[in-house]
Amino acid sequence: MSKIHNEPKIKNALIQAVRGQLEQRAKWLYLLCDEAKKRGLDPVDFGSAAIKRCGLSQGEDLVKQGKTDSLKGLRKTLFTKPAQWVFEMDVKNSTDDELEIEFHYCPLVKAWQKEGCSDAQIGMLCDIAMCGDAGIGQRYGAALDLPKAIAKGDEICHLRYYKTK
Repeated sequence: MSKIHNEPKIKNALIQAVRGQLEQRAKWLYLLCDEAKKRGLDPVDFGSAAIKRCGLSQGEDLVKQGKTDSLKGLRKTLFTKPAQWVFEMDVKNSTDDELEIEFHYCPLVKAWQKEGCSDAQIGMLCDIAMCGDAGIGQRYGAALDLPKAIAKGDEICHLRYYKTK
């Protein structure tokens, strides 16, 4: 029996459509990692590096878009109101040097659940996916902590970016 509880409260059709797109991308990650494993590759090794590269690129674009490397700027460019609805987020703290957010729903986890992934697989895929978020943070001169994760059986994902320089 899975220890992961991940059910949305917001059921608006538009939000569900956006979640479906995110689920499709999460399915790609699962299938890529599954095929890699079948070929003797370590999904964590190659997947983490690839997703981090994506996050670094996205972070670079977000810094340019927001014209700042302030973590307030990251909140304004990435964690917009629509994103907050999709992931059912609560922004707990937003300053130039720290950004703390709680996620109450994760469409990526939902995709992996639909694929029949075990809790261990979901945890591994989440770790890989979070490398993108860490890469984004790196472009803002920030580190990322994830003390709680829905994919690990917690009731929320608790993300905390904090400036390191």
